[in-house]
Amino acid sequence: MDRILIKEDIIPETEELLKLYNDAQWSAYTNDSYRLKNAFRNSLKVFTVWDTDKLIGLIRVVGDGQTIIYIQDILILKKYQRQGIGSKLLQLVLERYKSVRQVVLMTDNTEGTIDFYKKNGMVKASEHNCIAFIK
Repeated sequence: MDRILIKEDIIPETEELLKLYNDAQWSAYTNDSYRLKNAFRNSLKVFTVWDTDKLIGLIRVVGDGQTIIYIQDILILKKYQRQGIGSKLLQLVLERYKSVRQVVLMTDNTEGTIDFYKKNGMVKASEHNCIAFIK
């Protein structure tokens, strides 16, 4: 873990982003690399994780930073998962925006993702008598 470094507000090169998103099989992002790069440029906050000079993970936040943030993307290369990197990134964002009233995140409805977010102090919207809508 000595080589692992978290960097703030570094927008990786498109090729590096594509490798990470392809590893996660998020083709909706990789089908339009121009849009993906612009999404990063327009983000409120980006933390990236590097193993020396290799991009191995990231978390991306959108929102106003005052009343609401949306954790848009959190990805760790499969080879580096289950080492606490994702939790570190999530906790970094939650601490940075601890005064924000609403922290929103939408993710896959799988046991693994539910366990990960619960482990990191997040709760399902239904526990707050809320419902989410998407289009």
